[in-house]
Amino acid sequence: MKKIGSWLRENLLALVVPILLLSVWEAAGQLGWIRAALLPRPSAIAQVLVELIASGELFIHLGISILRVGQGFLIGAFLGVLVGVQIALVKKFRIALSLIFGVLRPIPVIAWIPVLILWMGIDEGSKITVIAIGSFWTVLVSVVQGIRSVDKKYLEVATILEKDQKTLLTKVVLPAALPAIFTGVRVGIDVAWRSVVAAELIAAASGIGYMIMYARELSQIDVVLVGVLSIGLTGVLIDQLLLLLEKRLLKWNVNLHES
Repeated sequence: MKKIGSWLRENLLALVVPILLLSVWEAAGQLGWIRAALLPRPSAIAQVLVELIASGELFIHLGISILRVGQGFLIGAFLGVLVGVQIALVKKFRIALSLIFGVLRPIPVIAWIPVLILWMGIDEGSKITVIAIGSFWTVLVSVVQGIRSVDKKYLEVATILEKDQKTLLTKVVLPAALPAIFTGVRVGIDVAWRSVVAAELIAAASGIGYMIMYARELSQIDVVLVGVLSIGLTGVLIDQLLLLLEKRLLKWNVNLHES
């Protein structure tokens, strides 16, 4: 009970502000100040949310999107770590790829969707590839920055102790860079989630993005808003799970943010 009371005191303002906004929104809808066809009341949206949960439709679409995100992110993050380590540690490799990466990295993920649809069709491959591309760049940058910001004293000590390159990488460089890498992973998941929704909005027959687009075509604004809300809540949940994992794995890192 003490922990719950402490949590409520710390997050009181974060809880009060949304409640006040929802109350004003509900009152404005009840008084007819806001057209229900454009912006339904929170109570109406909540009713649709309950109906979609009860029918299982919401969870089906969310589950499909989360599965796509998981597959694409694992591919993108793995390649981001692999290439990032090489770029950070091998100068010639970094120079060789600097121009290519400099051109490709600023390209928005959504710009790849038409290209990938032409190359791979509208099947799962194109969507997973879009997610992998978005995740790759975010993780890559974090890995490179994390490794290159490792305290030189650690490297000097390892050199004095005559540690081999493999030990230097696995026991010194990567552990010291883990906080930055974890930050990249959290941001990468966020990018991956946005990427899958963008891909599903354009070309899909399932997923939360498809549900939103289909509801828009039917002018079901309440379903659209339920889909948008679901995306936000799922993103927050994923981020909090990653933050919890980060705290458990990196207990030694005194610079971790307090939730």
